[in-house]
Amino acid sequence: MDYKEKVKAAADIIKNSEAVVVTAGAGIGVDSGLPDFRGNHGFWKAYPPYERLGLSFIEAANPAHFERDPAFGWGFYGHRLEMYRKTNPHKGFYLIRDWIKQFGMDYFVVTSNVDGHFQKAGFAEEKVYEIHGSIHYLQCLNACTSSIWENNEQIKVDTESMRAKNVPKCFNCGAVARPNILMFGDFSWLPYRSHEQSERFDDFLSNLNNSKIAVIEIGAGTAIPSIRHTSERIHRSLNAEIIRINPREPEIKKPNIGIAEGSLKTLSDIDEVLND
Repeated sequence: MDYKEKVKAAADIIKNSEAVVVTAGAGIGVDSGLPDFRGNHGFWKAYPPYERLGLSFIEAANPAHFERDPAFGWGFYGHRLEMYRKTNPHKGFYLIRDWIKQFGMDYFVVTSNVDGHFQKAGFAEEKVYEIHGSIHYLQCLNACTSSIWENNEQIKVDTESMRAKNVPKCFNCGAVARPNILMFGDFSWLPYRSHEQSERFDDFLSNLNNSKIAVIEIGAGTAIPSIRHTSERIHRSLNAEIIRINPREPEIKKPNIGIAEGSLKTLSDIDEVLND
């Protein structure tokens, strides 16, 4: 099938489904203007100071910084927090939300992104599973309490050194607070909020009762394949049809559909077919 045929097939899947699971990786944010951290070049293009320091994304996103040098740890995450707060989700988020309403579908979102953009676009908090946590929540670095609380901090960052000028503290013990995000090599992340989301997602799946299900997978790559595996698990267990939108890695077995294009263009073209 060519691109137009795939878009039409995707539209048919959506309009004939009773439920939709949106599975999303970092690629969905590119059309919102968020940087692509794919490879060191993409990361360093977004954050030149780390190239000077010779640090990769994996090294910058290391929880050990919060113990050894909290101002450096919060330099990276404080800058990302402000970027995510200032950036608006692109129109594609709202198109999916409109389809859910238009076709009376139940839904759930599963995302590896920590930016909170699905909630920002109006998806219900109780219908989102953030598998790696969220930058908009904090926890104690020392886990003095199992509490996870909203991140209302305003963190100022020196973008030359990528060091934070202020460091959030735990409300309970006064130690350093860190983002409630699962980082690389992370042993101090508190998973309770994400576990509650996971339980709600499992309940959602168990209540579908042979419903016709569409999985709209957007911007999920193979480097960390958690989201792709989630899509494929739902396909296998519930006979769902996957619409995989990925400009670099669209490959997927039939009867699923792989579309080698960006999220905003593809979703906009599907919407045009749905409302033609």
